[in-house]
Parts: sequence; C-alpha cells; structure tokens
Amino acid sequence: MGNIPSARDRLLAEALQLPVEERLSLAEAIRDSLPEGSYSDELTDEMKAELDRRLADMEENPGDEYTWKEVGERLRRHK
Repeated sequence: MGNIPSARDRLLAEALQLPVEERLSLAEAIRDSLPEGSYSDELTDEMKAELDRRLADMEENPGDEYTWKEVGERLRRHK
C-alpha cells in the first residue's frame, strides 16, 4: 500500500503549480495569518555575519560568481 499524501503535501503540490506572483501572494497571506510573535523575520547576528562574509568575498574576488543558468548546467552535468 502506498503512502497517502497529507493535506499539507496536497496543498503544497497545488500551490507549486501557481504562477510566481500568486505563490508570493499566498506566502504573504499565510505569513500574515500567523499570530504576532510566532516568527521573526529579523536577521540574526549569525545571518548578518554570513552576509558580511559573502559580500567581502564578492568584493575581493570579482568575477568568480556563477549565474543561476551556469549553476543549473553544472548540476545537470554532474548527475
């Protein structure tokens, strides 16, 4: 007998079929429905430090970044 998808899995599958703008709108509506204080969209000190580290690396090593297209091509080659 196979696994029966949960309501969450079914909703997620349907949501992922929506256009990007509608998914963003849905995500915002869900976030806005959460009780105040139940989540934080503030960056932690750890997150800020990582962003600072990445920015410094980018500034010290210009040109060593990859586009999303290049990343996708590299991943497909390694399959």
